[in-house]
Amino acid sequence: MQQSATKYPELATAAKWLRAAWWLEIPLLLAFLVALWGAFVYAPTERVMGEVQRIFYFHVGSAAVAFFAFFIVFIAGILYLVRRNVVWDQLAATSVEVGVVFTTIVLTTGPIWAKPVWNTWFPWGDPRVMTTLVLWLIYMAYLILRSSLPEGDKKYKFCAVFGIIGFIDVPIVWMSIRWWRTIHPVVITSEGANLEPRMSQALLMAIAACMLSLAVLTLLRGAMRLNQLVVDRMAQDVIDSKRSVA
Repeated sequence: MQQSATKYPELATAAKWLRAAWWLEIPLLLAFLVALWGAFVYAPTERVMGEVQRIFYFHVGSAAVAFFAFFIVFIAGILYLVRRNVVWDQLAATSVEVGVVFTTIVLTTGPIWAKPVWNTWFPWGDPRVMTTLVLWLIYMAYLILRSSLPEGDKKYKFCAVFGIIGFIDVPIVWMSIRWWRTIHPVVITSEGANLEPRMSQALLMAIAACMLSLAVLTLLRGAMRLNQLVVDRMAQDVIDSKRSVA
């Protein structure tokens, strides 16, 4: 086992990530219980939109997590190009998968909220909606590119560059409601959140719970990726050794 860990250092990293995920499971459960209490009990009902507005807390929380996940992709891509350590590539790929999941949640909860409030499921042409959809498509394209290329440094470099460039859309999504006319209100400003205090607190609870879920999902999926990478390398080593004997 020690020899395998020396030959395949990714195994040690995967084990550390699994242990970290295990320690975060109970805090994650507690955080989501608190967030649900904050969104559905503690926060007051919005006077105009009513109960459906409570989707807002997890809608925004998921968006914040998606942005942060793609920021991890951006940083991990740079670190891979600099250090050529496959762990950074696997972290980037994992963060894309998790980021796409949370972006899907954003694009799903948005219409549920929009229909009773704005009488439309999907407001085509709205800058925030369209830039978010583009963001989802960019990182779906990343996953398609990744699955179509053979393993190796060339694939990792292409994906790193793609992930770095794709991150450009994140600040565009953030600034879209400030640059263009949109049905989305500007809730978070440089002076704080334009919300009733208990709503702001409920939003922070939801964001914290979503951030913890990002950490746990990234650690678990990243460990799976690293273990699969090592298994593939071991299989290739066995094939190469048989060929050399033959």
